[in-house]
Amino acid sequence: MDAHPLKLRVQSVVAETPVIRSVVFGVEGGAVPDWQAGAHIRVLLPGGGDRPYSLMALPGLPKGAVALGVLREQASTGGSQFMHALQVGDVIRASTPVNNFGLHEGAAPALLFAGGIGVTPILSMAAKLNAQGAQYRLHYAGRMPGLLAFLPQLQTICSEGLAVHYDSDESRLDIAAVLGEAPAGAHVYVCGPAGMIDAVKAAALAKGIPADRIHFELFKAEQPTSPNQPFEVELKSTGQVITVATDQSIIQALEAAGLDVLYDCQRGDCGICQCGVIGGVPDHRDVILSDEEKASNKVMQICVSRAKSERLVLDL
Repeated sequence: MDAHPLKLRVQSVVAETPVIRSVVFGVEGGAVPDWQAGAHIRVLLPGGGDRPYSLMALPGLPKGAVALGVLREQASTGGSQFMHALQVGDVIRASTPVNNFGLHEGAAPALLFAGGIGVTPILSMAAKLNAQGAQYRLHYAGRMPGLLAFLPQLQTICSEGLAVHYDSDESRLDIAAVLGEAPAGAHVYVCGPAGMIDAVKAAALAKGIPADRIHFELFKAEQPTSPNQPFEVELKSTGQVITVATDQSIIQALEAAGLDVLYDCQRGDCGICQCGVIGGVPDHRDVILSDEEKASNKVMQICVSRAKSERLVLDL
């Protein structure tokens, strides 16, 4: 099955800031399947591999078109360079939409936080909430004026529901104060740098907001990764040894072997699939473990992490 079945042709490119561009694509030979706020597609890169980009519900977007926001990463391994070099008429391949960051159902209010390029899924959430007439507030933070992308579009969408914060002046975002004013039963959504996500999560939990009402998606610089290699996992409880192929996750290999595994997000940020490591060295690829936990090599998230050693012995 083709992992990148969509053929997208560039219709327009706009420099939103010195380092962020919006790119609008038309779909060749069909249409993008319906998607909801928070969804992303994975764009195939020329040298192999792909990169996720959130879909944006920009005001005035032509019917059937797809809009992405792209940050040019200083530490790019090629993805953002490729996307920033696109010109009108160029064609790329992409996956169908996937949504691991969807809005809650029902009439509960929402509190949205965005930092940097993390605004892309949050913009779509604001558009959806606004269309529904839902109660929401969007807090968009950046270092200084001139660096925040999509402000005119957000002002069109949100009007009085948008609050803009700059680290450089008195408007600096006070996360605890904002959360202190959150309506009862509100869901919290945050996307941006890891430090911002951690701060919002910690402050929301401290306020007593249940973890299942705190939703986040991490946008981080592309980091070099070594090619996947096959390895073995040994189950402590039975001694069974299972091979994990280069194109499999540990969870997929365990399920293929007939085992029932507990998991949820499959992207390394919920912690449900965490298990103990008895032997071997994990290749940690999650965003939930602390640096100390990763260094201990005593636990791992088996949905995304792999092995640096030839075999892992897991407490399963």
